[in-house]
Amino acid sequence: MAQRAVLVTGASRGIGRAVAEAFAAQGDRVAVHHRGSPGLAAQVLAGLPGDGHTVVRADLADAEAVRQMVNQAHADLGGLDVLVNNAGINLPHPVTDVSYQQWQDIWRETLAVNLTGAANVTWCAVQHMRQAGGRIINVTSRGAYRGEPRHPAYGASKAALNSFGQSMARALAPLGIAVTSVAPGYVATDMASDDLNSPRGAELRAQSPFNRIAAPEEIAAAVVYLASPEAEWASGAVLDLNGASYLR
Repeated sequence: MAQRAVLVTGASRGIGRAVAEAFAAQGDRVAVHHRGSPGLAAQVLAGLPGDGHTVVRADLADAEAVRQMVNQAHADLGGLDVLVNNAGINLPHPVTDVSYQQWQDIWRETLAVNLTGAANVTWCAVQHMRQAGGRIINVTSRGAYRGEPRHPAYGASKAALNSFGQSMARALAPLGIAVTSVAPGYVATDMASDDLNSPRGAELRAQSPFNRIAAPEEIAAAVVYLASPEAEWASGAVLDLNGASYLR
């Protein structure tokens, strides 16, 4: 497969970092996006095999910053063939435990990044992909289906991102752009570390009959496949990656 230009949002850690590393390992050029962790992003960049990689920054809640970030990734990489919408935030806000103002603030912030931010990155990326086609993969969550009682805005944002991806699959197929989503369960990342290291950790691992959680590299492997030419016919699909912890 010819070397491609790949933008991965939220690539300074966790799943995004594993995705960036997996694409670079097969010879692709990668734009490592971050919001406010330049040191971590620089570490990821330094560790990527090959050359032609770059670091880009934007707060995905800022529409103009998103436009500039995608344009910079396109310029630095010399094109844009693959977009991975991985960046997201997950703030606890049980409905019985937070004030009305906290409830408003967390819903607004979560949707601005996880949903509207991903939609804006997609719009900007499509402007560069529409001539030659490409691949868009959204990283959503098992919580879109199973529910997130402590993080309802997160679950809702990921359910909406699944729906958005399917809408884009229909809209962009005539341009040769395939759009898919992966919906992981618990993954060994910084985002999940508090839960996994709490007294609930054993219970969370036991949700899967494998009695473990996913490694970020397992999610990255699925993303790389969905970005391949062979995966075009998967466009519109949402791939569950939760170790049979939730079946639908």
